[in-house]
Amino acid sequence: MANKVAVVILNYNGRNYLEQFLPNVLENSSPYQVIVADNASTDDSVHFLESQFPEIQLIKIPENLGYAGGYNYALKYVEAEYYVLLNSDVETTKSWIEPVVELMDENTEIAACQPKIRSFHDKKYFEYAGAAGGYIDFLGYPFCRGRIFSTLEKDQGQYDDNRSVFWATGACLFVRAKDFHELGELDAEFFAHMEEIDFCWRAKNRGKQIYYCGKSTVYHVGGGTLNAESPFKTYLNFRNNWLLLYKNLSQKEFAKIKFKRTILDYIAFIQLTVVGKYSNAKSISKAHRDFRKMSKKYSQNEKEGFTHPEVFSRSIIIAYFLKGFKSFAKLKFTL
Repeated sequence: MANKVAVVILNYNGRNYLEQFLPNVLENSSPYQVIVADNASTDDSVHFLESQFPEIQLIKIPENLGYAGGYNYALKYVEAEYYVLLNSDVETTKSWIEPVVELMDENTEIAACQPKIRSFHDKKYFEYAGAAGGYIDFLGYPFCRGRIFSTLEKDQGQYDDNRSVFWATGACLFVRAKDFHELGELDAEFFAHMEEIDFCWRAKNRGKQIYYCGKSTVYHVGGGTLNAESPFKTYLNFRNNWLLLYKNLSQKEFAKIKFKRTILDYIAFIQLTVVGKYSNAKSISKAHRDFRKMSKKYSQNEKEGFTHPEVFSRSIIIAYFLKGFKSFAKLKFTL
């Protein structure tokens, strides 16, 4: 019989994070299973796990398949009703699993759910990767309750609810195993970044729900694998956002926003060039070239696209940069 819950930590050269956070995860996750999947690390992660935590199931992935491919590989060897995809740089709290599982047990239409994500470095504030649940605007720019662009809100209990969202973060993603496989798993072409948004969008297009559970909290370091200044991270974010839109929008919807998005990417290219971040600027150009090649494998049949109520019908860029709306409440975004 399959386990109720399996917490699966995907590790790549994160030996220090494993040493720092794995004991905490084990303590707070009992009696549920904790598994580490190593994404072909080149540090001493595997030796550390085998010597210090021999009781933990260790899945050795033969090559670095990224977040998406790594989890797709590892979860084939895991039997559970719910998977918890947990970053190695996450500190959990007591009883962090139960509120989410109870919510998903009560509503079987929920395919994926995230807890409250607060910053490990400043625990009173939300954290960039997920905060209190993810949304997207009509141009395809993701943002969160509790985090719009780089502005993080202080947690004052304003997001203690359980709520339907557009996407749930891959930093701590509870997924119903049945839905994970039936929906085609994560798209390995993304490698890393925005693959969870793509998965959630596909789930919503199939009538499933994505939720945020405000009764559970974890603390995330962030940038554990790729730092914010990395040209490769810039490349993945721009390329994958285009793939995300191309895959999940109808041909008509995509054509409607393509020109605006191209102009905005060009502005970002100029800004990076002006401040001397030439490698990051080049990454945007490469992202566009590679998107054009990769898009050929995807169909643009009619899809649900932007019809979901969790899509912000206005521009988050205009709201944030021109109108100065730095908090989710200021958006007056009601569902």
